[in-house]
Amino acid sequence: MALLFNDIVFGPVKSRRFGVSLGINLLPLDNKVCNFNCIYCECGWTELKSFKINYFNPEHIIQAIEKKFKELNEHKTHLDSITFAGNGEPTMHPQFSQIIDKVIALRNQFLPNVKITVLSNSTLLGVQSVFESLQKIDAMVMKLDAGTTDMLKKIDKPLASRKIDWYIEKLSELGEKVTIQTIFLKGYHDGQYIDNTTPEEVSAWINALKQIKPKSVMIYTIDRETPAKHIEKIPLKQLDAICNLVKAEGIASNVYI
Repeated sequence: MALLFNDIVFGPVKSRRFGVSLGINLLPLDNKVCNFNCIYCECGWTELKSFKINYFNPEHIIQAIEKKFKELNEHKTHLDSITFAGNGEPTMHPQFSQIIDKVIALRNQFLPNVKITVLSNSTLLGVQSVFESLQKIDAMVMKLDAGTTDMLKKIDKPLASRKIDWYIEKLSELGEKVTIQTIFLKGYHDGQYIDNTTPEEVSAWINALKQIKPKSVMIYTIDRETPAKHIEKIPLKQLDAICNLVKAEGIASNVYI
């Protein structure tokens, strides 16, 4: 069953990776909107061709965010992160850049010590306005689930046909604030065996990290029901071993499970 967020602003919630996090969802409440179709996504399959995308009006979004920020400020609620996530890829909202600017201003006014985080699949880094907006925030957490084009296509099923080199190049241009998030899994889908934990795949992924030079790497595995039914989570011991390989390259890394 797809797990969709039912509001623009949700939480605060306790997050494995971001502490006390206030979520912001810029996307429709009744459908996932994404240019990836990941086999593990808790929001379900991407079906952009079957419906018209009705994005929230930016003014409506900002009103909801401002109301919540004021409330948290008045109650002196502890908050670690304002996190853009939600029902798909947040950078797909047509007014993403304007919304980021407004949220930064509101954060500075009401929650000045709280960082702004965006979780993204990296696909729109070629759009200048998106790239520049990401540079303005505190934490860019960007997906990189594979080090080879073949494995990326099997796991993430991007709607656009790009080779892994494009993602590596764009991610490396983001600079030292970028954090890479990677999910490790294995199993069967569409008659194919998928496993990004093999020595060959991990080696290719680490080579990509060495080119990107991220601030840190977040490693995790599946935690909820997946749309692809025959996918398995990776044991903690194996995730720790992969994490140690990353650390051996001088890159900060943690496992979240």
